[in-house]
Amino acid sequence: MSSYYFSDHFTWGAATASYQIEGAHDLDGKGESIWDRFSHTPGTTWNGETGDVACDHYHQYEEDLKLISAIGLNSYRFSISWPRIFPAGGGKPNKKGLDFYRRLVEELNRSNIKAAVTLYHWDLPQVLQDKGGWNNRDTARYFADYAAYLYEYLDLPVDMWITINEPWVIAVLGHAFGVHAPGITDFNVALQVSHNLLLGHGLAVKAFREAKRVGETIGITLNLTPVQPLTDSAADIEAASRSDGFMNRWFLDPLFRGSYPKDMVEIFSRTFSLPLTEKDDAAIIAEPIDFLGINNYTRVLVEASGDENAFMGNPVNPPDAEYTEMGWEVYPRGIYELLTRVNRDYSTLPLYITENGAAFPDELQKDGTVDDPRRINYLQAYLHETWKALEEGIPLKGYYVWSLMDNYEWAFGYSKRFGLIYIDFENRKRYLKNSAYWYKKVISRNGLEL
Repeated sequence: MSSYYFSDHFTWGAATASYQIEGAHDLDGKGESIWDRFSHTPGTTWNGETGDVACDHYHQYEEDLKLISAIGLNSYRFSISWPRIFPAGGGKPNKKGLDFYRRLVEELNRSNIKAAVTLYHWDLPQVLQDKGGWNNRDTARYFADYAAYLYEYLDLPVDMWITINEPWVIAVLGHAFGVHAPGITDFNVALQVSHNLLLGHGLAVKAFREAKRVGETIGITLNLTPVQPLTDSAADIEAASRSDGFMNRWFLDPLFRGSYPKDMVEIFSRTFSLPLTEKDDAAIIAEPIDFLGINNYTRVLVEASGDENAFMGNPVNPPDAEYTEMGWEVYPRGIYELLTRVNRDYSTLPLYITENGAAFPDELQKDGTVDDPRRINYLQAYLHETWKALEEGIPLKGYYVWSLMDNYEWAFGYSKRFGLIYIDFENRKRYLKNSAYWYKKVISRNGLEL
């Protein structure tokens, strides 16, 4: 048995998102979100399932906080539902919505658990979508106003603020492929959305600086994926470079280098309309942040497509690899590759793994136990790779398991389970899985034993 200890004051957490767990979709003044509309549209989700009730966290948050304490987490990452605060996107705020999050943060503070607040985890007010959504530049301004309101009126200690979660997913899955809300299939729109999301992020960071919240930090979370060529052929290497530009550099470069990657601008411009920008946008987007959050689950292995205008290679699934229920390859080394690459090529800022986890077909036993050894093995392998990066001097400050609990997994409905806590969706009862007990031991010793 070997021990691998993490740095002092390392943050151990788990993450959730508002629409995936809260339920109460139309209670206490909450407005409709794009996910409310999308999930109620026939043919968009698994078995037509919606997040109307989800895990009922809105009513059961006190029990959930007790389970957070039982696991021993020292940080809890959650998102705020924009339409719960501003049902109309802006204008008059909904006090009952703010009060819910005040109660949540108060209880976290009382339990000495750090609050990591994500301002936007995909549930845009439908009213703003009706005005063009993120394809409308004005939405970035609405977002900054919403953020500024929270900085002023959520006047309780918050350790970390995360502006936007996974802008790539919002832009591409929601506006190019149409498998996420709002279900648009237009790559030109997706490119403009990617820019407006980054603009909204920058404006929210500027508002945070103006709010002068003492002892708190702000950043953004990107879903980053290591991209590798299937062979060492020039064509496959070029395909991997383009895929990396599409998935990673299109967001990293404007945040840390002040411009979009030139090769991707050239490739996109062959087929699509580049985003409309204004002269100060680049500086706003590159507004200095305090940390970068990284979400990682797998890698992408690609081969050349044969299309000289393609912005991505053809993905390949290695036949001898292990896969999760999402069809994602288990590739622990990728998290090390990302941490070292970002630190080397982009920024020496503090880094956080803000999501990492796996869906497996968990089953609740009659005695209330859930044995999930594959999840334990997955988390252990990925954490070992983060430890290696830490040992090499990478400024990794924390790690968040996705997810705290089984939840509404977007278009997959309730068919995929990522949680440390098992949710019986018939009665919304909670059960700690064996992975939760394992994670509790990792936190208590501040390290792994392999």
